Amino acid sequence: MKKYAAELIGTFWLVLGGCGSAVLAAAFPDVGIGLLGVSLAFGLTVLTMAFAIGHISGCHLNPAVSIGLWAGGRFPAAQLPQYIIAQVIGGVLAGGVLFIIASGKEGFDVAAGFASNGFGEHSPGGYSLLSALVTEVVMTMLFLVVILGATDSRAPQGLAPIAIGLCLTLIHLISIPVTNTSVNPARSTGVALFVGDWAVAQLWLFWVAPIVGALMGAGIYRFIGRPD
Repeated sequence: MKKYAAELIGTFWLVLGGCGSAVLAAAFPDVGIGLLGVSLAFGLTVLTMAFAIGHISGCHLNPAVSIGLWAGGRFPAAQLPQYIIAQVIGGVLAGGVLFIIASGKEGFDVAAGFASNGFGEHSPGGYSLLSALVTEVVMTMLFLVVILGATDSRAPQGLAPIAIGLCLTLIHLISIPVTNTSVNPARSTGVALFVGDWAVAQLWLFWVAPIVGALMGAGIYRFIGRPD
């Protein structure tokens, strides 16, 4: 239960920190942090939680990562359902807290997006379904390669959280204009449920694409990372 609680808390922090920066601070008058700031916020949530709970639960914070680690031979299948449920609950709780905070400002309208992921007319840059699909698959695939490589017993010890946090930052720098960046079904679900409508209708992509990408990344690392 401690592992599952750690995953819930960690995912709560990821969604509150990452999506919170997008909703509350990205375009704040005169001192908005912009896309660079939001990208750093997502990376920092993973970096800080990896040091805080990595030794307790492994700090997955992401159903796609848990599935990818299982496919990579690093995680038992028996714990997958519990991890995924804990991650989604953490994401939804963070979405609820963020909604309460954001709705305290006059003129707040959750229909504006609430940091939800989307494609087509709901993509920040107007990118198509195909663009969103390719982006989410490829970004998650490479995220898993970095995670599996950085946590390999042959890699420099103690530096994995830095590599993983910076990787997530880079992923956001690339893909926020395309999908608002998911690579994490729990993150997408946590805010989409409060938007409803189109955000829930498009949510399927942000479950399917990251999981497919994670499985591909695991397969790639099992090939290139296997000792001779």
